[in-house]
Amino acid sequence: MTPKEMAITAVKALDEKKGLEISALEITDLTTIADYFVIASGTSNTQINALCGAVEKAMDEADEPALRREGYRDGTWVLLDYGAVVVHVFNQEAREFYGLERLWKDGVPMDLSDIVTPN
Repeated sequence: MTPKEMAITAVKALDEKKGLEISALEITDLTTIADYFVIASGTSNTQINALCGAVEKAMDEADEPALRREGYRDGTWVLLDYGAVVVHVFNQEAREFYGLERLWKDGVPMDLSDIVTPN
């Protein structure tokens, strides 16, 4: 599975669980951390955990298990590291505070209009 296919798989899983403000940035030319960041918001700790569970299930089914998970206990920002793709799921307050889209503004936004249901 290519990094782009992995990002799309994560985006679809987040969308199916009603993730909010889903975005994906291609950062291949900016860093060696990953090729894509997938970013979404949830309305509660319960939804954030459900969103992450959906991503993990979809990626496991694609034979792409997470290398690392961070943030489950706190529930305001959960990070799922798949090597080439890093998925960030925030509550709204943490997303605004950390501003990943602003920090990585030189990344190339993926067109998700054919993938994500408008909120």
